[in-house]
Order: sequence, then C-alpha cells, then structure tokens
Amino acid sequence: MYAIVKTGGKQYKATKDLIFSTELLKAEVGSTIELPVLLYADDKTVLTGKKAEKVTVTAKVLEHGKGAKLTIFTYKAKKNVRKKQGHRQPYTKLKIENITVGKE
Repeated sequence: MYAIVKTGGKQYKATKDLIFSTELLKAEVGSTIELPVLLYADDKTVLTGKKAEKVTVTAKVLEHGKGAKLTIFTYKAKKNVRKKQGHRQPYTKLKIENITVGKE
C-alpha cells in the first residue's frame, strides 16, 4: 500500500515508516502533520481525484536542517568579472506514520 503525496512543490511516493527530506515546512519538531494525497494504491484498488481526498497520510516532523553546501562560481572571460556564491538548502525530515482510508 502506498500513496502519492504533495509537499514542498514536489510529489513523493509514501509508504509506512518511510523517512524522507522535503522543502522546509513551518511545523514544530515532534509534531504531526497531514499531507495532501493525490493517489492511493494497494493490491485491490487505486484511488485518484476526489476519492483520494478521503485518504489521510500523517507524518511526524523529525528535524529541520540545511543540506550540503553548493559553491556557485561564475565568470566572464577577459572581463575581470568573477562572482563566488554559496547556498545551503533548508529541509524538513519527515517520517510517514500512518496511511488510512476513510469511508467511500
């Protein structure tokens, strides 16, 4: 059984006990959040659209952090133009706790 959930502008295939990182969310560490479901599938059924909205996926916020540092260096040859810039993408680590299907 799995569900396709949308968070942080991206879609993730969520199964029970899956731990993954997503864009930074405004949630406390240790709190539980509910993710919007786009598709649900198990051995017998596939739910999409309005029927998939009856499925609830709950996830626990494990931590917030920053990713690995990226170094961006741009220059223009023969113009003495150089620019060095760094970036660390903030993220939220989530653990899928439960996938439940409501009444249809």
